[in-house]
Amino acid sequence: MNSNIDGTITKSQKTDLYEGHDYYNVDHLLSEDHLLARDAVRQWVKQEVSPIIEEYSNRAECPYHLFKGLAEIGAFGPSLPEEYGGGGMDEIAYGIIMQELERGDSGVRSMASVQGSLVMYPIYRFGSEEQRKKYLPKLGSGEFIGCFGLTEPDHGSNPGGMITHFKDDGDHVILNGAKMWITNSPVADIAVVWAKNPEGKIQGLIVEKGMEGFTAPEIHGKWSLRASITGELVFEDVRVPKENILPNVVGLKGPLSCLSKARYGIAWGAIGAALDCYDSALRYSLQREQFGKPIGGFQLTQKKLAEMITEITKAQLLAWRLGTLANDGKATPAQISMAKRNNVHMALEIAREARQIHGGMGITNEYPIMRHMMNLETVLTYEGTHDIHLLITGMDVTGLNAFK
Repeated sequence: MNSNIDGTITKSQKTDLYEGHDYYNVDHLLSEDHLLARDAVRQWVKQEVSPIIEEYSNRAECPYHLFKGLAEIGAFGPSLPEEYGGGGMDEIAYGIIMQELERGDSGVRSMASVQGSLVMYPIYRFGSEEQRKKYLPKLGSGEFIGCFGLTEPDHGSNPGGMITHFKDDGDHVILNGAKMWITNSPVADIAVVWAKNPEGKIQGLIVEKGMEGFTAPEIHGKWSLRASITGELVFEDVRVPKENILPNVVGLKGPLSCLSKARYGIAWGAIGAALDCYDSALRYSLQREQFGKPIGGFQLTQKKLAEMITEITKAQLLAWRLGTLANDGKATPAQISMAKRNNVHMALEIAREARQIHGGMGITNEYPIMRHMMNLETVLTYEGTHDIHLLITGMDVTGLNAFK
């Protein structure tokens, strides 16, 4: 891995040897279009992400140039209509694309899923036709970068307690407040921001870079998602035209539906990180010798590998079934929560087991294991924490609310 004189990172000579793993022949459940999309994204990750991602993560820098590449491979809004800058594909294709991106890095998948699920999707679903035509084609092409402002410094799992608000000012509104842990915010051209209107009800607004009083400082010091840029959104008497308010939704159902879309993508994406860890561990176990034979020949190593591929297979089937439900418009938020929680936890456990198989080498950036493990620690708690998703399932099966 080398750096140019201007500090940009050049590609390494290390070859991405990843091979897919499909123990239950789930590929037979996929269409030709699904497989073509997967292969195209997998090849792009091998060529554009794998050779640079360790160095970018090591330096805690975001590979901004990948935004354009993500647009070119159709990773922004794959399941949104083509006329609005999307890919016109189904929900399974969207999931498969997220899986392949996260196989490369969770931060790269975040770049895509935020753009598509949390920015393009709410504008498409809740925006006016004028807003759709103004913003979506530029977001789909990567000309614009977007971010999603919901979480606040003191309001994470309880978004309804937000204090960001706006008041009426003629043909504008005056927006005040702050958002925290916002992917893409320091480089975003627009932010879909959720705030309380004068009646105390939540509405979405499109806030554009350059509006006076709007700043997006970067958050530094992260040990996780180091190749993804994260920041705040700060609003100090920002005048936002009323035409920038999303007209077709009021209340928490707006942002929560966006989160369901993103959580669905994470349920698929986490499988990609798990597959990368498993693939590396399997290959290493067949090459690394101790006591005169490959460590893959020892019972405890085989136990780890067998359990890893079992859990991956269960997650693949869970995601596929969720995808068929989503294609029929029948995937419930609770079902999405179950898949997000299960699959991310699965991936994190597999990363930890893979680290053990790699031994000391597992903590180096010669292998992707620690980077995936650190990333997954964040994925476990963003878009709804592990515990919150557990309570969502609990409430769904009992009918009793344990949140309050």
